[in-house]
Amino acid sequence: MIGNWQLAIAVCGGATVGLGLFLVVRELVPATPALGPALRRLHQPAAGPGRAATATGRRLEWLAGLSRWLRPPHRQLALIDRTPEQYALSLLLSALVGLAMPSVLGVALFVLGIGVPVVVPVLGSLGMALLGALLAHRAVLTRADAARDEFRQAVCTYLDLVALQLSAAHGPVQSLERAAAVCDGWVFDRLREALRLAQLQMHSPWDELRDLADRIGIPELGDVGAIMRSSGSEGAQVHETLRSRADSLRDQIRTDNLARAEGVTSRLDIPGALLVFVLLGFAVYPFIARV
Repeated sequence: MIGNWQLAIAVCGGATVGLGLFLVVRELVPATPALGPALRRLHQPAAGPGRAATATGRRLEWLAGLSRWLRPPHRQLALIDRTPEQYALSLLLSALVGLAMPSVLGVALFVLGIGVPVVVPVLGSLGMALLGALLAHRAVLTRADAARDEFRQAVCTYLDLVALQLSAAHGPVQSLERAAAVCDGWVFDRLREALRLAQLQMHSPWDELRDLADRIGIPELGDVGAIMRSSGSEGAQVHETLRSRADSLRDQIRTDNLARAEGVTSRLDIPGALLVFVLLGFAVYPFIARV
């Protein structure tokens, strides 16, 4: 009987390890680009942030209901170029990993002959599953915050580049496209994609930039579209406005960084105060022990 239990445990452990290796290899192997989703993005209807994205194809459609139930942060996901289905899948995998860890530990203890109450691995599995899902959600928000800071800094550079193109007597549309083609990086890739999409759909590029700003939650990019709209429709000379907006955005980013640094410094005062109390306890303990 004990041999059968050990054989079943070994088979389950091997299957779990094999499934984990399969998922890792499946994520590392580059996927074949799908033509269908790309064509649908070119002719997609107007949709709000609550509409589930279908960029990953039909293989994630079964997660659409789960993603709607989880209410994912759509703007943060759009900023880091992830879909609600991918978000739901990451939470599900993290919860499954957390759910399996106490069970595997309980099985290992059982094999070693150490008795553990059943309630311990059950409660531990539920708690680790919840913790894994929360950590996956927090990782998405942290990555989106870092991407937002990087995007805002890139918008400053983009404003200056557009102003230089306008000063060189280029048109507003040409200035936006030439400025986006100067630099590399994922931010300028998103800008070039938005401008290319506007060109293919025969929309004005500033409206497309405004829609992108609303979709990813970067109002500074919407300011570029608003300024360039006045240049395209009214023929206004806006290169000085672009430069002043870039300077004000840099001042705002500098102020935000200083406020963030002050917050981190204030949090560092707490461990320092605790260390003072610990040292005070070591100094006072001999006198208290003598009494």
